[in-house]
Amino acid sequence: MLKLLKGFLKEEEGMGTVEIVVIIAVLVSIALIFRNAITNWVRDTIQSIFGSTDTSIETS
Repeated sequence: MLKLLKGFLKEEEGMGTVEIVVIIAVLVSIALIFRNAITNWVRDTIQSIFGSTDTSIETS
């Protein structure tokens, strides 16, 4: 059992998954920090494309 545990700790196949999780966590953190700037940029871009400032959705 101890030999299996040592082999598991030396195995590096899971490192790719850990790296992806860390990258996603960093991107989410950056998005949360700059959410107002990102929201304003998206709103301005959509406004320049479609020319409408009304972002409300009417429901029936």
